[in-house]
Amino acid sequence: MDDHNELQQRLTQLEQDLRGRALHIQKAAIDELATLPGSFVVPMLARLLQSTDFLHRRVAAMGLKKHQTEEAFQLLAKALAEEQDTSVVAEVADCIFEFGPRAIPLLLEAFQPTGRWLLRHTIIAVFLDSQCDSELLAVARLALADTVQSVQEVAIMGLGQLLQSPVQRSALELLAALCTDPEWQKRMWAASALKNLQNSDTKVLIAQLQQDKHFKVVAVALAVADHWASS
Repeated sequence: MDDHNELQQRLTQLEQDLRGRALHIQKAAIDELATLPGSFVVPMLARLLQSTDFLHRRVAAMGLKKHQTEEAFQLLAKALAEEQDTSVVAEVADCIFEFGPRAIPLLLEAFQPTGRWLLRHTIIAVFLDSQCDSELLAVARLALADTVQSVQEVAIMGLGQLLQSPVQRSALELLAALCTDPEWQKRMWAASALKNLQNSDTKVLIAQLQQDKHFKVVAVALAVADHWASS
C-alpha cells in the first residue's frame, strides 16, 4: 500500500512537471515515466492528451510513444484522426510510427487530406528513415501535387532515395516527368535526386537538364555530372 501511494504521489508530481513550460524538466519527466508501469502512466497521459494546451498534448504523445501498449496505440490513433493542431498531429504521427507496421495504414490515411504541410513533412520523413519503399512512393506521388513547395521538395528527395530500392523504376518514371515540369524548382530538385542513380537513363536526363533554360537547373545538373565523373 505504501509503495502504491508513493507511486501515485510521484505520478502527480511528474504530471505537474509535464504541465510546466521548462523543456528540460518535461524531458526528464518523460524519461522517468518510461520506467514506470504503463498501467499507471498511460491513463495519466490520456488526461494530458485532452488538455486545451497544445504543448501539453504534444508532450502526452511523446510519453505515450514510450509505452507501447494497446491503450497507448489507440489513444495516438484517435489523436491522429481528430487532432486539429498541426504541430501536435505531426508529433503524433512521428510517435505512432514507433508502434510498427500497424501504424502504416493510419499514416497513409492521415496523409490524404491536403493543407497540413507539417504533417505531410513528418510522414514523408518517417518513411524516408524506414524501409517502407512502397509507402514512401505512394505519399511522394501525392505530395507532388501539393501546393506547398517544401512538401514537393521533400517528396522529390524521397524519390531520389527510392532510386536505390525495389521501386526504382516507378521512382525514375516520376523523376523523368519532373525533368520537363513547367516549374523550374521541380526540375532542379529532380536533377539533384537523380544523383543517386547513374545509368544510361539518368545520364540522358542530366544531359537534357544541362541545357535547361533556367541557370539554377543547369548548375545542379552540371554538379551531378561532376559528381558521377569523380565517383
